[in-house]
Amino acid sequence: MRLWALALLLGALRTAGAPAPARNVLLLLADDGGFESGAYNNSAIRTPNLDALARRSVVFQNAFTSVSSCSPSRASILTGLPQHQNGMYGLHQDVHHFNSFDSVRSLPRLLSQARVRTGIIGKKHVGPEAVYPFDFAYTEENSSVLQVGRNITRIKALVRHFLQSQDERPFFLYVAFHDPHRCGHSQPQYGAFCEKFGNGESGMGWIPDWKPQLYRPEQVQVPHFVPDTPAARADLAAQYTTIGRMDQGIGLVLEELRRAGFLNSTLVIYTSDNGIPFPSGRTNLYRSGTAEPLLISSPEHTERWGQVSQAFATLLDLTPTILDWFSIPYPSYSIFGTKRVQLTGKSLLPALESEQPWDTAFSSQSHHEVTMYYPMRAIQHQQFRLIHNLNYKMPFPIDQDFYISPTFQDLLNRTRAGQPTHWNKTLHQYYYRDRWELFDCSRDPTESQNLATDPRYAAVFQLLRTQLLKWQWDTGDPWVCAPDAVLEEKLSPQCRPLHNEL
Repeated sequence: MRLWALALLLGALRTAGAPAPARNVLLLLADDGGFESGAYNNSAIRTPNLDALARRSVVFQNAFTSVSSCSPSRASILTGLPQHQNGMYGLHQDVHHFNSFDSVRSLPRLLSQARVRTGIIGKKHVGPEAVYPFDFAYTEENSSVLQVGRNITRIKALVRHFLQSQDERPFFLYVAFHDPHRCGHSQPQYGAFCEKFGNGESGMGWIPDWKPQLYRPEQVQVPHFVPDTPAARADLAAQYTTIGRMDQGIGLVLEELRRAGFLNSTLVIYTSDNGIPFPSGRTNLYRSGTAEPLLISSPEHTERWGQVSQAFATLLDLTPTILDWFSIPYPSYSIFGTKRVQLTGKSLLPALESEQPWDTAFSSQSHHEVTMYYPMRAIQHQQFRLIHNLNYKMPFPIDQDFYISPTFQDLLNRTRAGQPTHWNKTLHQYYYRDRWELFDCSRDPTESQNLATDPRYAAVFQLLRTQLLKWQWDTGDPWVCAPDAVLEEKLSPQCRPLHNEL
């Protein structure tokens, strides 16, 4: 048994009369990570640290991101507000330059005001700084993202630095790994997923704590939404290697927590920001683009350790969960005008005690890169998923680092040559989508049969559409009337028809 895992078990057995230590939170975030772990029944990959964490966690089987894009997802995690409400419509960096609204009250800001020490190590990818302040910060804003996001020896040292400088306040530490994000667009010399970075080969640098695990293409498990081709399998094999690096990094971080004496007072959360960077994954609101791993380990809720929960959770729930853990109320305020902001997420702490009946999750996407305007809104209710593609007359956009990936280039080449793609849809079907897509995921787990116009599902369609529309109004969605009406808030009704033949 790993030292940090043994310490967690022993701590749970402490006597009832012992004084309770201050509560802390450690949030571990993968970058474009999916279900590539033993904890989620992938037997092809070795992830001993995630698997050990899962044995001391509630493992959520129906967790979803609220947006399948990096900066918007991170902003939603750190605010509890969907991207259309917090203002982070797309990527934050470079020419994209999206930011949250200045008056948004983010989680780190609320925690700091409540005398909780905040720290971030790794990929931040949100702004502005005034909205997302951290007391301790080593991110791409002041360091190399490769060093603070992929060099697990450097991450270990920074975690140790944070914990050794801890004062009497409780803390929130956010470790945002850059693995297993693609890097063929930004640092191609290190491989498609930076799988060679720090492996000790000539020119690659060396990460002392990393023991690289290499995989052959024939070893990987190909998700149903990814083409089963040699190119895609090689891509997945490279991804597995970087997931292994992150897994070893998670083990190092948890060991630092144990060594510093905080393991038995810390709520540990592991998840990812969006779907994996493959066809139908990241930037899509299909289940394949929004379903996320979610492990929550509480030293105070040992009765459900190792249990699987079918309750629906979303990353919008993380802010209310963390505020609940610290017993911090959410403030009453408005972003624009007088309408008060209300969190639509919930605390997940009750699910650590008993199974919950939660069965609905919402998603909202507007951009990824600034040129990728393809707004979508979606609801997953029980087994049904409804997606509203607002810009459905345009082809679905492709982002830059996915475009140059071996998987997508092979898909393009096979399509042009008229060769079998070994995919569950054609490229034309992927680009051109119906305005409304309704899927019964229990009968159609690959989301291949659109039931939106099927009269047998008319009642289901109307129920989900009504729920989705209510959520859009509740969260102040500027797109609530689109694409066939314009929002005029001072008129009644507020959605004014455009008569634009949609």
